[in-house]
Amino acid sequence: MLRKLLPIVLALIGTAAGVGAGLFLIPPEQTEQAIAAEPASDPDYGLQTASFDRKPRDNASDDTEYVKMNNQFVVPIMGKDRVEALIVAALSIEVTAGTSGIVYEKEPKLRDVFLQQFFDHANIGGFEGAFTAGERMGILRSALLDVARSVLGPDVRDVLITEIARQDAS
Repeated sequence: MLRKLLPIVLALIGTAAGVGAGLFLIPPEQTEQAIAAEPASDPDYGLQTASFDRKPRDNASDDTEYVKMNNQFVVPIMGKDRVEALIVAALSIEVTAGTSGIVYEKEPKLRDVFLQQFFDHANIGGFEGAFTAGERMGILRSALLDVARSVLGPDVRDVLITEIARQDAS
């Protein structure tokens, strides 16, 4: 009987400790506001979801949007006879407000030129060694920005590399 009851008691104790810690760690100046606030009346209530087509909250200008590319880019790093590694990268594009629809309309062409730029960067050894070093990433960002502007025009302000990883083949 004790064997069946012990896991339930431990789960209840763990849940109670988690709730207690959560209540204890609320900052004092926000405690009363957090308890009294309702989600419908406070637009900043609760967790903020990631939305790349709205303006950032910091000191950036009001006329900027961020558009996240729908899928990651996978770039093979070729050795003499086989694939030695894969680079996986995710991109977002900083554009003038109101132009995110154009980015989605031209996404196939944009993905094509971005992939070509990633392949060119890989072929010149840009992903070898310390590929995340500032100078190498600067070269890649600049090249991605140039090709993005060739497709979308001057509304593109920047290309952001939001994730990048290298997986070596075994």
